[in-house]
Order: sequence, then C-alpha cells, then structure tokens
Amino acid sequence: MDWYPLVKTIHVISSTVLFGTGLGIAFFMLRSYFTDDIHQKLYAAENTVLADYLFTFPAAILQPLTGFWLIDAAGYEWTELWLLITYSIYVVAGACWLPVVWIQTQLKKMLIRATVNGTPLPEKYHELFRIWFLLGWPAFIGLIVVFFLMVSKPA
Repeated sequence: MDWYPLVKTIHVISSTVLFGTGLGIAFFMLRSYFTDDIHQKLYAAENTVLADYLFTFPAAILQPLTGFWLIDAAGYEWTELWLLITYSIYVVAGACWLPVVWIQTQLKKMLIRATVNGTPLPEKYHELFRIWFLLGWPAFIGLIVVFFLMVSKPA
C-alpha cells in the first residue's frame, strides 16, 4: 500500500485544523472582549480552552510527525532552505502558542472568579488579554508563510 497520499491528507487536514481552529478561537475571544456580558466572555474562554485541547493540540502534534514522514518519503533533503525556514517558523509559532494556552486558562479562571463573586474583572485580565492578542500575530503570520512554503517549495 502507498501510504504517501494518506499521510499527506492527514498532514493537510491537520494544518487546516491548526490554522482554522486558531482563527476561530481568536475571533470568538476577541469578540467576547468587547462585550460587557461576563457570561459571554466566560463562555468564549471556556470553549477556547476546550477547542485548543481537542483540536489545536492534536493538530500541532500531527503536523511535525506527518511532515517528517513526508519529507523522508518524498526524498527531500532535510536541510533544504525552505524546510529549514519552515522548521524555524513552526518553532516560533509554537513558542507563541504555549503561553497563549496558559493565558487563556488564566483568563478563564479570572472570569469564573468574577462571575461567582459578582466582582469586576481585575486589571490583570486586560493585561493578559493584550499579551494574548499580540502573541497571536507572529503565530498566524508564520503559519501563512509555512503554507506558502509548503505549496511553492522554493529552491
């Protein structure tokens, strides 16, 4: 059996899930930031954290596993420039994503406390949200560049 088409399909789907889930999470978290309804904020945060664990995390694991298999199976040199750039960008995106997951969890905890206690959100919530927002940009731009490199495979 030729495994290449199956592994490549898994690679493409997991990249789509990684990017699409990230974009969806960013959209709903950002939209919830601008509402005054703390329950909407909490709903968005709870589901953002859940989506990251259910979708983003497995896709982030599948990407390098299937990618390395595809590199080997297709006969590419591991040190081709476009691959070296891809590895670097993926590491940077991951370095942005890990604190984002932690921040989302902290935001969720703050929202739960504020909801249960009937208190306003602390200033720390807004500080962490700004950091969350800023960390998303290099990750998303990086993944777009990775998509380009995967499609074009420049020499």
